[in-house]
Amino acid sequence: MKIEFYSLKSILEKCCQYNIIFGERSNGKTYSVLEYGLKNYVATSEKMAIIRRWEEDFKGKRGSEMFSSFSQNGMVSKITKNQWSEIYYYSGRWYLAKREEKTGKIITDEKPFAYAFSLTRSEHDKSSSFSDITTILFDEFLTRGMYLPDEFVVFMNVISTIIRYRDNVKIFMLGNTVNKYCPYFAEMGLKHLTEMKKGDIDVYTYGDTNLRVAVEYADSPNKSKPSDLYFAFDNPKLNMITGGAWELAIYPHCPFKYKPKEIVFIYFIQFMDEILQCEIISHENSLITFIHKKTSEIKNTDTDFIYTCDYNPKHNYHRKITKPTSDIEKRICEFFVKDKVFYQDNETGEIVRNYLQWCKTVQND
Repeated sequence: MKIEFYSLKSILEKCCQYNIIFGERSNGKTYSVLEYGLKNYVATSEKMAIIRRWEEDFKGKRGSEMFSSFSQNGMVSKITKNQWSEIYYYSGRWYLAKREEKTGKIITDEKPFAYAFSLTRSEHDKSSSFSDITTILFDEFLTRGMYLPDEFVVFMNVISTIIRYRDNVKIFMLGNTVNKYCPYFAEMGLKHLTEMKKGDIDVYTYGDTNLRVAVEYADSPNKSKPSDLYFAFDNPKLNMITGGAWELAIYPHCPFKYKPKEIVFIYFIQFMDEILQCEIISHENSLITFIHKKTSEIKNTDTDFIYTCDYNPKHNYHRKITKPTSDIEKRICEFFVKDKVFYQDNETGEIVRNYLQWCKTVQND
C-alpha cells in the first residue's frame, strides 16, 4: 500500500504569516515544514528556527534525529545536488554534512542552517541576533500535559527575539489533535476552531493590520493504513492516532436522574468562550457536582458564583477553583478532590480538565 503524506501546498497559497496545522500523528506535518526550511536555505541561504517547549526535546538523540529521515532517504543529496549527504547536529544547531570516503570523517558546512530554541530557555537567547532566519517551526505546540505559565507570552517573546524588526518571517505551528482547548487558540482569537472539519483551512485577520493567520485541520492523506490494525481497540481516544479526531478522555456521566428541587447550589465556570453550569445535587444519600454546558449567557453577573480566568473585582468572581479562599470555595473544591464530579458528556469533561490544568499553572500568581 502506498502511503501518502501531508503537503504544505494548500496552506502556503493563503500567504499568511502564521500557519497553524493540526491533524493525526505521523502524517508528515513536521517533515513537510523541515523540507520547506531546508529547500529554502539551499536556495536563498535563509535559515530556520525550530522551537519546542522543553530544552530536553533537543538533548542527545532527540536533536540529532530531527532530520535523520532526510539523510536516510537521500533527500539531503537530492536537495543539495550531491554537495552534502547528511545532517549533523551539535549544540542546538544543525549543519549540512558529508563523510570522507576513505576515513569516514564527517565534514560540515561552515555555518548551521537551523537553530534550536526552547521556551524554557528563552531568556538566554534575547541578546543574540538571528537576522538570517526566515522560517520558524514550533513543533508539538498542542499538549495534553501542562503548558508553561503565560506560555503564549513566552512564545511571543521567542518570536520577537528571532524576527526583531523584520516582516519576512513565516511561522509554522504544528500539533497532533490531542487538545482542542489549547490556550493558544484563545490567545490568538481562533474562535471557530472547534467547528472545523478535516481539510478545512480558515484564515483570520486582525483589524486594520496586515496580520493573517491560516489554520488547517489537516485531512488524513490515507483513509486507512496497515498500522491501524494495532489500534483497533474499542477506545475512542485512539481515533486521534488512526484518523486525526480530537482526543477525548472518558469522563463519568451523571449516575442518576434528579429533580430541580434537588439542586442545592449552582456555580459557573467560564473558560475559553465556554460557559459551564455546575450544579451541586443532593439525591437520596448522594451529594455530587454535575457539570453541563450553558447555552445562554449568565443572567445574574452581580450575584452568581462564577469562576473565570480573567481578573474581575466583583466579590462573586473567583479564578482558581483549586485554591479556595472561603468556606464555599472549600466545599466546591472537595468535590474535585474526592472525585464526586460528573459531566454532561466527554467534551464537557475535557473543558473542565483544561481549566483545572490552567489553575495549576497560575497557582502561585
